[in-house]
Amino acid sequence: MTIDLRSDTVTLPTPPMLEAMMRARVGDDVFDEDPTIIELEQKAAEMLGHEAGLFCPSGTMTNQIAIRVLTVPQDEVICDKRAHIYNYEGGGMASNSGVSVRLVDGDRGRISSEQILENINPDDIHFPRTSLVALENTVNKGGGSCYSRSQIESVFEVCVEHGLKMHMDGARLFNALVETGDDPRVIGKYFNSVSLCLSKGLGAPVGSVLIGNRNLIKQAKRVRKVFGGGMRQAGYLAAAGIYALDHHIERLKEDHQRARNLGEILASANFVESVQPVDTNIVIFSVKQEVGVRKVLDALEDQDVKAVHFGSRDIRMVTHLDFDDPQLKNLKEILAELQL
Repeated sequence: MTIDLRSDTVTLPTPPMLEAMMRARVGDDVFDEDPTIIELEQKAAEMLGHEAGLFCPSGTMTNQIAIRVLTVPQDEVICDKRAHIYNYEGGGMASNSGVSVRLVDGDRGRISSEQILENINPDDIHFPRTSLVALENTVNKGGGSCYSRSQIESVFEVCVEHGLKMHMDGARLFNALVETGDDPRVIGKYFNSVSLCLSKGLGAPVGSVLIGNRNLIKQAKRVRKVFGGGMRQAGYLAAAGIYALDHHIERLKEDHQRARNLGEILASANFVESVQPVDTNIVIFSVKQEVGVRKVLDALEDQDVKAVHFGSRDIRMVTHLDFDDPQLKNLKEILAELQL
């Protein structure tokens, strides 16, 4: 059996989730007539202390819609240099919104209030207008690092003082919240908009919800139309998202524990130079230079283990609901036998 740790997006719907999808009541969402989508949007918004939500095909779309709504052309967005919105969304900020980006080097992707202060442009026509701060939680390229409430609150205070808006790329937000124990409603209210992904750790097959106040979501719906994001009878997908929010949040702790166990196993592997701290469900490790990433990935592939190249000498593995304890035990044996 293949052990697929490339991402937590590779999961398949569980039988109860499939059953919920089959039972879904649907309508035409572009006409605001899909009751299951309406239920999901309201549920997600309330969970994060906001008024409204907008169901979209992907987290990239919800992020890009939020940036489009919260900025105007020639604005500048502050984010970490590892941010998904900068590295993995096809240059969308420039293409979709006409904004520039100020990259900062945070602590494994977590930027501080001090760094934001240092990177706010003066009110001068020679510079783009700093208007938006975007945080990612958890940080993918930071090895699943997550923000505490106090860190977010500190950033929020700076943003309020300087008239900046805040967006949360919450691709794995509930991975962060089950780890920190923070209240989603409290964390959500620090942000003008939150992108909540349902198809990563939560295990739904498709979709993200953009969350904010009613006016923001009204504007967002117009942008979603331009981006081609109207999905008609997508309530079948929304039903999976509702099921995930009801049943798959607390179990994220299991993924985190398996990830920590995996990090310990990798630390003793003969081909591994170092393992980044494991905070949630992402494990990033560096391969010894004399071995090389390609050789490791090929050897793992020969044993039906899938991982991804994540830097010049780095490999990423991500635990998820389709990776269980027997697979972890099997992987431990495979890694112990690899002689590279």
